[in-house]
Amino acid sequence: MNKSVGAPRAPANWVRGLTGLLVLAALLEIVPRMGLVSSLYLPPISVMVAALIDECQTSEFWLALALTLRSWAIGLAIAVIAGAALGFLIGSSSILRRFTASTIELLRPIPSVALIPLVVLLFGTTIKSTLVLVVYASIWQVLIQVLYGVQDVDPVMRQTAYSYRFGYLAKLRYVTWPTALPYLMTGIRLSAAVALILTITSELIIGAPGLGKEIALAQSGGAVATMYAYLIVTGLIGVAVNVAARRLERITMSWHPSLRPVEAS
Repeated sequence: MNKSVGAPRAPANWVRGLTGLLVLAALLEIVPRMGLVSSLYLPPISVMVAALIDECQTSEFWLALALTLRSWAIGLAIAVIAGAALGFLIGSSSILRRFTASTIELLRPIPSVALIPLVVLLFGTTIKSTLVLVVYASIWQVLIQVLYGVQDVDPVMRQTAYSYRFGYLAKLRYVTWPTALPYLMTGIRLSAAVALILTITSELIIGAPGLGKEIALAQSGGAVATMYAYLIVTGLIGVAVNVAARRLERITMSWHPSLRPVEAS
């Protein structure tokens, strides 16, 4: 049956999301002004925005933003390339899967922050330390997803490729890749968020140049409004990264049945 013409439309996702942000902003403005929380620790949102506008007029802000985005982009690129390559290589060989399964399960649960003393000892408070932590935290999402994707290939397709004497590259292109691609895109989307979190965290704890370091400096200097201003920036970057990752997934996976629009009956 066709949908009735006069049926009310549900609000778009972005409308609901924007409504939630406006409600949160209203609470952040009202709660400190009512004295429910001390404005020394949680200033009103209007004060945070004013501090953010002031910071946007300085070169230090844009330099810190550029350094954070650079560390995030480089670390994510390394993690995606290495994770995908290892995933396809290991997943294509039952021998490699058996030999590496225990190693992966041993290393994957180790939190990246536990490596901070080691990377600081080796590389100091430089971008290299940040990249090591970002790559280590982000590579697992891509690697595990690709492994699942390679193992999810239809056995009939494998046998057909074997019957037609497909070489390794031909099997990878025509058999493995179409099945593993949705898993890879999911891994990239997850890794993008994890990479951003670890970039900010490493800058905050290690003191590597970037937004995380600026947050730590503002907090230690008592500039609470400025600290929250930088936190707002990191949140906006996170939203932008998630939107971009989902957009990339939709563009890359436009042929996949899960992303095709469902026709009304």
